[in-house]
Amino acid sequence: MSFLTFFTATYFLLAVPGPTNTLLATSGAGIGIARSLRLLAAELCGYLLAIALLRLALGPIVGGIPIVALVLRVAVTIYILGLAVTLWRLNTRELREGAAVTFRQVLLTTLLNPKALVFAFLLLPAHAAPLELLPWLGVIALQILTAGAAWIMLGATLGRGARRLGHPDIVTRAGAVTLVAVTGLIWLQSFLSA
Repeated sequence: MSFLTFFTATYFLLAVPGPTNTLLATSGAGIGIARSLRLLAAELCGYLLAIALLRLALGPIVGGIPIVALVLRVAVTIYILGLAVTLWRLNTRELREGAAVTFRQVLLTTLLNPKALVFAFLLLPAHAAPLELLPWLGVIALQILTAGAAWIMLGATLGRGARRLGHPDIVTRAGAVTLVAVTGLIWLQSFLSA
């Protein structure tokens, strides 16, 4: 996978609504930007820990049995497309209500976020040694922080102006379309590199 494809796909994946982004936006809407920024550390730790565990635990299995990689890719694709359908139908009321979100909630949600599977097995170089992954993980870390901050700011904006927007479902529908685009980009890249 080229670096540009990796960079673009990673940002698209981090930008789409999902469980972690929903928590960040909810916090932004509920308690504002400044008080929500601490949650970015929870998101970063959650993703990096999940990626490391997935690569170390499942990596040898995926490398030794090529069909496992294909099964994982199909499973992740089905999840992403299912999430796109869910997002298309989602009511954004949760973002307007502004419930408090904890560091622990963001950490656990991110550890379990299936986006980590996509990072670990589809976007990061498959056969790279741990030290070779450091620059790639550095890029992902920067993207996690900037995308997470953007979701907090979006939540704060929605918290102040949800009623004036008129159609708050446009955020989740754009996320659904983006999810489908990312899935297509991942599969296109797979076919081109095969």
